[in-house]
Amino acid sequence: MAAIRRWSIDSIVPALAGAMVLLSLALVLAFSPRWLLLTAFVAANLLLFGLVGWCPMTLLLQRLGVPRTGGPATERNS
Repeated sequence: MAAIRRWSIDSIVPALAGAMVLLSLALVLAFSPRWLLLTAFVAANLLLFGLVGWCPMTLLLQRLGVPRTGGPATERNS
């Protein structure tokens, strides 16, 4: 039986940041270089998360009940 890994704040924040950077780069190519401000904002928050373990997204995720660190949530029956 394989354990199903549960998403945690520590894995959601970098994944979401990467998605936002890719989105902002697509917006830069499609519309305006001003969308690089979104990339800078995401980078600043990711740096803050890396240095102190906190960013605005962590507050939202905590309120939604997402655990800080991941682990097996349940086991899947084969």
